[in-house]
Amino acid sequence: MADDTYESVLCVKPEVHVYRIPPRATNRGYRTPMDAHRAGASEWKLDEPAWSGRMKITAKAKIAYIKLEDKNTGELFAQAPVEQYPGSAVEAVTDSSRYFVIRIDDGNGRHAFIGIGFADRGDSFDFNVALQDHFKWVA
Repeated sequence: MADDTYESVLCVKPEVHVYRIPPRATNRGYRTPMDAHRAGASEWKLDEPAWSGRMKITAKAKIAYIKLEDKNTGELFAQAPVEQYPGSAVEAVTDSSRYFVIRIDDGNGRHAFIGIGFADRGDSFDFNVALQDHFKWVA
């Protein structure tokens, strides 16, 4: 029972950007608007993130939590519980290694999909590996 209440920190990244994204039109996966000729290119607005702050990945038992927090106060902006990876809670976009779509949850049954992006490929690599490692060890 004590394992269920213990929370460990798997990864902390000081800067992540959040983007409002359009609904996915097909089952082919999300794409970032890296190329202006692609459908929906103007809708991610990479130069105008909706929010920027710190990202922390924590784990309680088998569930990982992606927490988006204010850099200065630590106030929680949004949280995405991840029960398996890869899975529907976190999806890499098909055209970039630095961007992901996550399913945030308010804890009251409401959820939304948002885009997150890292300025540095190393940060996105660390994000990916932290989730992979967690689910490798809890399997």
